[in-house]
Amino acid sequence: MSRGSSTRRAARVAALALSLAACGSSDMAAPTGGTPTAAPARKILYLTHSAGFKHDVLPLSAQILQDVGRRAGAFDVTATDDSSLVTRETLVRYDAVVFFTTGELPMIDDQKAALLEFVRSGKGFVGIHSATDTFYNWPEYGALVGAYFDGHPWHQTVTLRVEDRTHPATSALPASFALNDEIYQFRNWSRGNVHVLMSLDVSSIDLTAPGVNRTDRDFALAWTRNEGRGRMFYTALGHEPAVWQDTRFQQHLLGGIRWAMGDP
Repeated sequence: MSRGSSTRRAARVAALALSLAACGSSDMAAPTGGTPTAAPARKILYLTHSAGFKHDVLPLSAQILQDVGRRAGAFDVTATDDSSLVTRETLVRYDAVVFFTTGELPMIDDQKAALLEFVRSGKGFVGIHSATDTFYNWPEYGALVGAYFDGHPWHQTVTLRVEDRTHPATSALPASFALNDEIYQFRNWSRGNVHVLMSLDVSSIDLTAPGVNRTDRDFALAWTRNEGRGRMFYTALGHEPAVWQDTRFQQHLLGGIRWAMGDP
């Protein structure tokens, strides 16, 4: 990569971060948390590279994620769709990496190794929605996030069941609640490999709908796992803009990201 292209890319990312910081007023639901007295010390890298389907909600998600982190005094966000920024030199500045991505990202082997080393050294990895629709040809990534996307048979209002009401990502949620979103199912997934936080109440959906592949009636929608000394948090929610504007989802994300970074 030339010095000129590197400089332009850094400037573009910096400009995006500044523009997100300026988005303090909107007519959406107020993000979780109070106004911090100082800039957050924690920093996350939010990658939205779409090598497959590109979600319309990505710009809104970056704005809300920044607002949620800053208002809670929890973290600051650098949002980018440039996967070339995932390097050892860049990752050293961050406490967690968040993926809302699709497809086979154009990351070379050294970048992939850097990401795994980053997490295994004690840092955080967070996957949102289509993070499981990413890197099918990199099995270690599938093991990191805990599953691969296997279709979305339902796009409707469903009932969600909170299985762990003590975890920071779900402690603020009711035992069950209704939400309208695109609902994923997964392959290469097992309860034995993850800690399930939230799942689909199958009484709220049609199990005979086209594309339903799981026969065990087990549709987890949020979970955690440890990776070396690091932590991974995944939530399958987040397709719809209204979900991002929902304070319940914002609390879910805030708690999950904090947990992944090792915060109380």
